[in-house]
Amino acid sequence: MKLSTKSRYGTRAMLDVALHSGSGATLLRDIAGRQSLPPKYLDHILSRLRRAGLLKSGRDRKSGYELTRPAGRITLKQILQALEGSLSPVACVDCPGECSRSPACPTREVWVRMQAAVDDVLESTTLQDLIERQAHAGPEMTNYAI
Repeated sequence: MKLSTKSRYGTRAMLDVALHSGSGATLLRDIAGRQSLPPKYLDHILSRLRRAGLLKSGRDRKSGYELTRPAGRITLKQILQALEGSLSPVACVDCPGECSRSPACPTREVWVRMQAAVDDVLESTTLQDLIERQAHAGPEMTNYAI
């Protein structure tokens, strides 16, 4: 299982917004600059996160972005699902009926267990957890290796 660029950049952007939340809304250009991300692609990602209810912004692009709730109440699973949709490794985990072999498939149980383990990690990790990890990494870490 491999995370897309969209998910990695989106997580970095959400962490950036969370880290700078004390100073008001965070401008797209500032996030892009600090994270070395392409502004147009970042705009697309932030729009998806806003539509998913994780970010809010004013009517114009100059108003910046803010979290819709405290960082401790936004999980990595919410971020990744907003950007990727289903995180299941195979379609039959979400919809067993998609495959006629599902009822007797010896590998499906493995995929279901794998998904449960991934969900457990992503649901139990919040932006606040990442902020705390960032504090231990030191102030020189501004480009997160996510």
